[in-house]
Amino acid sequence: MTNNDFYKAAIFFFLLHAATVAFAQNKTTVKATVDKNRIFIGERIQLTLEADIPENEPIRFFIIDTIPHFELEREKIDTSNTSEGTSLKQIIHITSFDSGHWVIPSLVLGENLATDTIPVDVAFSPMDSTQAYHDIKDILDIKPAEEKKKWWLWYAIGGSVLVLGLIAFLLFRKKKPVLAVAPPAVNPYDEAMQQLDKLQKEKADQKQFYSRLVDIFRIYVYRKKDIHSMQKTTDDLVVQLRGLPMDRLQFEKLAQSLRLSDFVKFARYVPSAEDDRNTFETIKNAIVAIEK
Repeated sequence: MTNNDFYKAAIFFFLLHAATVAFAQNKTTVKATVDKNRIFIGERIQLTLEADIPENEPIRFFIIDTIPHFELEREKIDTSNTSEGTSLKQIIHITSFDSGHWVIPSLVLGENLATDTIPVDVAFSPMDSTQAYHDIKDILDIKPAEEKKKWWLWYAIGGSVLVLGLIAFLLFRKKKPVLAVAPPAVNPYDEAMQQLDKLQKEKADQKQFYSRLVDIFRIYVYRKKDIHSMQKTTDDLVVQLRGLPMDRLQFEKLAQSLRLSDFVKFARYVPSAEDDRNTFETIKNAIVAIEK
């Protein structure tokens, strides 16, 4: 092999290695860890979920309703911008009241993205043999209360109170005001569609656009499905929406759009024009699906 051929081969393998590394760096990575793998019944574990998402991938995160044998208490998702994209992190406090060897299952985030399973042993707290033993005491008999004397006095007092109450009611009651007939209300679906058309025609800034878009959806599900969503966090709202008539893919798109709106409102993410169109269409299609 000549020197020229050797240099060409070296350059080729160098470029191939660089392309492989760059491709690997542009992929979303996920991780789930716990601070301990063995606890006593009722003791808490800190489960940490992390996702590093490059700039060329959509923002998304885990949706966890339940974990078998465990009770959950979720904290808010922490978002930070990195030189390579966006980093998401959430801490979930879990505990168990079932003794045994359990496994936190693999958590899936899109295709080919899942965390490792995590084994957890839950045991009974050991008995302290140094403390004195106290047996259960027998049930004590309760002496019947002594009958009240002059029971007729209570009847007289009660009758007087009723008479005075009736007199006060007749003296101070007010005539019912004549209520004005309200115009017929627009049904939730038509109102939502009207508000979406109005929002699309207006030239609002991005924060205002995403905020109003989510408000339109929250008001619709409140009026249509009686889901009290205005005071809920996005994660709590997503949990409540699981029972609505949507397929899995549409539900995941809706959850991602709601979370993306949070990132925009809190200046954690600057969306593109394509993000604006996709989020608008996802919210609108979700309303149409719920209405069917």
